[in-house]
Amino acid sequence: MLIEVPRSFDLKSTVTSHGWYQLAPYCFDADAGGLSYVFTDRSGGKPVDASAVQDQSGLRIEIKGRSAARARGVALDGFERALSIDSDFGEFHDLAKKDSRLSWIANVHAGRLLRSPTVFEDLVKTICTTNCTWSLTRAMVANLVESLGEAADSGNRAFPTPDAMAAKSEDFYRSEIKSGYRSAYLLELAESVANGELDPESWMDPALSSEELRKKLLGVKGVGRYAAENMLKLLGHYDGLALDSFLRSEFYKRHSRGKKCPDARIERHYRKYGKWRGLAIWFDMCSPEQ
Repeated sequence: MLIEVPRSFDLKSTVTSHGWYQLAPYCFDADAGGLSYVFTDRSGGKPVDASAVQDQSGLRIEIKGRSAARARGVALDGFERALSIDSDFGEFHDLAKKDSRLSWIANVHAGRLLRSPTVFEDLVKTICTTNCTWSLTRAMVANLVESLGEAADSGNRAFPTPDAMAAKSEDFYRSEIKSGYRSAYLLELAESVANGELDPESWMDPALSSEELRKKLLGVKGVGRYAAENMLKLLGHYDGLALDSFLRSEFYKRHSRGKKCPDARIERHYRKYGKWRGLAIWFDMCSPEQ
């Protein structure tokens, strides 16, 4: 099964664009270059365990244990959304080519950010990144998948559905998921999605502006300004810098001789990137120092 991809698409650079590939149910084989994921079948079927590998023809999809047409459709739709295959980053690459520090972005076809197949999952994972170490984030997400995710034919588990998460108590999240103060936020989010009060998937509507989405995101308990701006990137809105301690400290080292500077200076530095400035600062700060 093959997905055609644009010439500017590169699976490895997309997968390793940030840490999501280290969170269950993703599994990335760095040597073989393959990305695996267990997709939830929203029509009620069993989860679909599938992997993707890129070759000269495009993105080759293999399904483990199931080959029904519905399973193929679930995997195709899931990978297309998670890998932003249909998104156009040509304008961003053109801008990067003019910047000696960032010209490498166009050379390796970087720019896409790996995301989850659903906005709900991205929200949950984002909440699990707040005020903690990356190892704790990985542990919380792994606990969620192992405790509440439905198993595919392969035995690997999918990310839990809102219904599955809503059926548990706050105490369960504290004791089993080890999510601490986030427990109440995770439960409230799951309940609001499960009962139809909140529809995060509707936020993929391209007609919604960054400001409209920011208000919706800030209305979710557990999502502050930093988390909202990171979520905006996963929703295809890259105009926010999402400044945090990591980005600030790296900017000071790379562009301010190690000295602290006002956020306004950081904003001015990336202003030329316009609606792409959130991607520009991310890839600038994550690239090898020059």
